Amino acid sequence: MLVHPQFNPVAVQIGPFAVHWYGLMYLAAFAGAAVLGRWRLRLPQVAAQSWNTKAIDDLLFYIVLGTVLGGRLGYALFYQARFYFNHPLEIFKVWQGGMSFHGGLIGVTIAMILYARRHRRSLLQVSDFVAPLVPFGIAAGRFGNFINGELWGRVTRPDAFWAMLFPQAKFDDLAWLAAHEANAAARGLQTLFERRHALPRHPSQLYAIALEGIALFIILWLFARKPRPTGAVTALFLMGYGCARFIDEFAREPDDFLGLLALGLSMGQWLSLPMIAAGALLFVFISFAPNRKR
Repeated sequence: MLVHPQFNPVAVQIGPFAVHWYGLMYLAAFAGAAVLGRWRLRLPQVAAQSWNTKAIDDLLFYIVLGTVLGGRLGYALFYQARFYFNHPLEIFKVWQGGMSFHGGLIGVTIAMILYARRHRRSLLQVSDFVAPLVPFGIAAGRFGNFINGELWGRVTRPDAFWAMLFPQAKFDDLAWLAAHEANAAARGLQTLFERRHALPRHPSQLYAIALEGIALFIILWLFARKPRPTGAVTALFLMGYGCARFIDEFAREPDDFLGLLALGLSMGQWLSLPMIAAGALLFVFISFAPNRKR
């Protein structure tokens, strides 16, 4: 059975100064977006919209601010509003983790609106350019979650070859055993916990890397290589990420301070449903507006 490697979350430390892997993953995400954005300049339909390296650098500045501010504030609002209301200074400790993709998406949307207004571009034109770059950043962020050993998956059967033991999930494991005593004994999970001090869980961070990162990147990158109606790439991203995240959440352990919400869905799933709906509506709107070409 696989065991989480228990990485040191600190990559480099010199005295009181520490560089965390989680922060480096965000740096890798933005650096990758810069490289991929320049690669997209080779496409005729992109070059025809007057995109250039300076425009990409300016846009990334807005994106960085939107991602960090929106992601952190979204996490504080959507997931732990009471805690951060009572401890507002904790919001600034980004290096400890705790970022919401959906909050980051809102922040990035606001950033793109500001960029589009300043540079006299349409919002959908900007979002179409950005969308194929996002999955790489998502994959980097999820790898940061894996290094930190956070956002582990739900308990699964002990004979699953893909199952992973997360020693840092010990308290969650004890809570699960207490809530599923009969089931745990029948499946041999109680015995396994006594022997390994951990329960087999889905490595949901790796699922997210594969689905929200790699698979979504391939789909969007190939789709955006050909000229599409303005907004089509954005619509596909909204639907694609929403569906991928909705599926991933079935394997991810719900936050212990939230649990499952209405209809047995997690917060991540409820936040993904509006994305799927918005993408579908945008796609329908584009279909009935054939003159909206790149």
